[in-house]
Amino acid sequence: MVLANEQDQVLGNLVRAVHLLEEALGIAWLMPEVRINLVYALSTAECPRDVAGIEGRITVVKGRFRAAGYPAFGASDHMARCLIEVRKYAPRWRAGMNFRWDPDLVKQVENYCKNKSLTLGKIERSLEPREIQEKDGSSMPWKIAQLAQGARFPEIFYESPGWGKEPLFVILGEDAVACVTKFLDLARALSGSC
Repeated sequence: MVLANEQDQVLGNLVRAVHLLEEALGIAWLMPEVRINLVYALSTAECPRDVAGIEGRITVVKGRFRAAGYPAFGASDHMARCLIEVRKYAPRWRAGMNFRWDPDLVKQVENYCKNKSLTLGKIERSLEPREIQEKDGSSMPWKIAQLAQGARFPEIFYESPGWGKEPLFVILGEDAVACVTKFLDLARALSGSC
């Protein structure tokens, strides 16, 4: 019963977070090619089935963010595995969301983080050892371990470009609504600086 209550809380929080994204104007330019996934993990999450995401991800329809499906456990693989790895070093972060990376955005996001006293992390894909690149499922633990080497685990991070991979920013939150609220504040700041 306790697990069912927490699952309901996670799914409900995701619905509210998606609603905030769908109501926001002027943020479609932050949509990556791979689309956005927003995930929120159970407090005891150990595998992607314990993490809820948006079925079909979030896309853009007529210039606004739109969820392709409903929140569901096991709906995400990549972002769910990312969040599970993050929580090994920083368990307070239970939600995460990816968004567009662009080399011109990095400096603006750095300035935003500095102004908000947030930590920005970078994963340098060119440093990934070949044996990790070649072993399926090994990259995510390596990438997140790189972020954990600083004094404070970053709330926002990105990957440098890598062969066949779209670089992305990831923003973290205590829950999905907190994550999206932080993202929307960042989006407003970036829109004002363009």
